[in-house]
Amino acid sequence: MKMTYSAILRDKDDKKIVRVQFERQNGTTLEVAEGVLPEGRIIKQNGYSPDEVRGLEKYLMDNSDDIIARAKIISNPLKWL
Repeated sequence: MKMTYSAILRDKDDKKIVRVQFERQNGTTLEVAEGVLPEGRIIKQNGYSPDEVRGLEKYLMDNSDDIIARAKIISNPLKWL
Protein backbone atom coordinates (compact mmCIF):
# COMPACT_ATOMS: atom_id res chain seq x y z
CA MET A 1 0.00 0.00 0.00
CA LYS A 2 1.20 3.49 -0.82
CA MET A 3 0.32 6.62 1.13
CA THR A 4 0.67 10.17 -0.20
CA TYR A 5 -0.34 13.48 1.34
CA SER A 6 -0.88 17.04 0.22
CA ALA A 7 0.59 20.28 1.44
CA ILE A 8 -1.53 22.29 3.88
CA LEU A 9 -4.73 23.28 2.05
CA ARG A 10 -7.87 25.23 2.89
CA ASP A 11 -11.28 23.58 2.72
CA LYS A 12 -14.53 25.26 1.68
CA ASP A 13 -14.92 26.62 5.24
CA ASP A 14 -11.36 28.06 5.10
CA LYS A 15 -10.06 25.51 7.65
CA LYS A 16 -6.54 24.15 7.24
CA ILE A 17 -6.53 20.51 6.14
CA VAL A 18 -4.23 17.86 4.72
CA ARG A 19 -5.54 15.35 2.21
CA VAL A 20 -4.13 11.84 2.57
CA GLN A 21 -4.50 9.15 -0.08
CA PHE A 22 -3.96 5.42 0.33
CA GLU A 23 -3.56 3.30 -2.80
CA ARG A 24 -3.17 -0.40 -3.37
CA GLN A 25 -3.24 -2.60 -6.42
CA ASN A 26 -5.72 -5.47 -6.39
CA GLY A 27 -5.06 -7.39 -9.59
CA THR A 28 -5.73 -4.91 -12.35
CA THR A 29 -7.79 -2.61 -10.10
CA LEU A 30 -6.34 0.36 -8.25
CA GLU A 31 -8.14 0.74 -4.93
CA VAL A 32 -8.03 4.20 -3.37
CA ALA A 33 -9.08 5.66 -0.02
CA GLU A 34 -8.90 9.40 0.55
CA GLY A 35 -8.83 10.85 4.05
CA VAL A 36 -8.59 14.28 5.58
CA LEU A 37 -6.71 15.59 8.59
CA PRO A 38 -7.11 16.85 11.26
CA GLU A 39 -10.51 15.08 11.25
CA GLY A 40 -8.91 11.69 10.64
CA ARG A 41 -11.83 10.62 8.49
CA ILE A 42 -11.92 8.69 5.22
CA ILE A 43 -14.11 10.78 2.93
CA LYS A 44 -14.20 8.53 -0.13
CA GLN A 45 -12.95 5.12 -1.06
CA ASN A 46 -13.33 2.21 -3.42
CA GLY A 47 -12.39 -1.39 -2.69
CA TYR A 48 -11.82 -1.15 1.08
CA SER A 49 -13.96 -3.04 3.61
CA PRO A 50 -15.59 -1.20 6.55
CA ASP A 51 -12.98 -2.73 8.89
CA GLU A 52 -10.15 -1.53 6.63
CA VAL A 53 -11.64 1.97 6.54
CA ARG A 54 -11.78 2.00 10.36
CA GLY A 55 -8.15 0.86 10.42
CA LEU A 56 -7.11 3.64 8.04
CA GLU A 57 -8.97 6.21 10.15
CA LYS A 58 -7.21 4.93 13.27
CA TYR A 59 -3.89 5.17 11.43
CA LEU A 60 -4.67 8.77 10.45
CA MET A 61 -5.50 9.73 14.04
CA ASP A 62 -2.50 7.91 15.51
CA ASN A 63 -0.11 9.55 13.02
CA SER A 64 -1.80 12.90 12.43
CA ASP A 65 0.88 15.00 14.14
CA ASP A 66 3.64 13.47 12.01
CA ILE A 67 1.68 13.69 8.74
CA ILE A 68 0.69 17.32 9.39
CA ALA A 69 4.30 18.21 10.27
CA ARG A 70 5.48 16.69 6.98
CA ALA A 71 2.75 18.53 5.08
CA LYS A 72 3.90 21.82 6.61
CA ILE A 73 7.39 21.24 5.21
CA ILE A 74 6.14 20.76 1.65
CA SER A 75 3.82 23.77 2.10
CA ASN A 76 6.80 26.08 2.44
CA PRO A 77 9.10 25.89 -0.62
CA LEU A 78 11.80 27.88 1.20
CA LYS A 79 12.37 24.86 3.45
CA TRP A 80 13.26 22.79 0.37
CA LEU A 81 16.62 24.54 0.06
